[in-house]
Amino acid sequence: MKLLLSSAAIALALSASSAGAVEITLIGPGGIRQAATALIKQYEAKTGNTVKATFGSGGGTKARVVKGEPFDVPIVQVPYPDVISSGHVVVASETPVANVSVGLAVRMGAPKPDISNGDALKKLLLSAKAIAYPNAANGAGAGVSFDETLKKLGIYDQVQAKSKPAQGGAGAMALLAKGEIDYGFTYVSEILPEPGVEVVGALPKDVSTPTYLTAFLGTDSKNPDAAKALIAFLSSPEAGAVYRKLGMELGK
Repeated sequence: MKLLLSSAAIALALSASSAGAVEITLIGPGGIRQAATALIKQYEAKTGNTVKATFGSGGGTKARVVKGEPFDVPIVQVPYPDVISSGHVVVASETPVANVSVGLAVRMGAPKPDISNGDALKKLLLSAKAIAYPNAANGAGAGVSFDETLKKLGIYDQVQAKSKPAQGGAGAMALLAKGEIDYGFTYVSEILPEPGVEVVGALPKDVSTPTYLTAFLGTDSKNPDAAKALIAFLSSPEAGAVYRKLGMELGK
């Protein structure tokens, strides 16, 4: 069952939450950091509650939830059978909040190449001298997704030979800004805030599937009403405007 609320119900939940201010904890992958940070500020202003947020890799976030670290609101990327089976989330609270695509970045002012389809992206990657993207071995969701894209294109080995490992999306963008690589790849939401680079666009969906992010109520939440109000706000149309501005889309 999804925790889907009407606008009126969200407003009621937020106002009810403000009756007794509490601190709630949230954990999520780095791809949602910028948007979640902005939305948390709005939630705090509306409710008087405070949110202690932790962000990490997609794989690392899942591992911490499965391990049983206590969070009121875990946000994890699809698929998550291990999260469900862990018993550390309330399954009935499952709520899609956002999705984000891996995108291509170039240095600020550089020509923007064609990536309108898989063939164009494959041609670009084979012609590049050096690229960078988040290291999938560290659990980075963008890195795992881009590895899958390379395998779909049939050029995984060729691209690995000219790929520089990066610590997260910020690391890949730093290499690009310094001119050490031709192109950088990570979630669009992780490209936008970085200096010296700009987004060309999301990778074509025929070879790159967006990453879908879902929020849950933690089983051991000490403030479930406030946590539910935060989940409702993060999945609301109001939140959707923030997601779109920061390179994401509202969950479905």
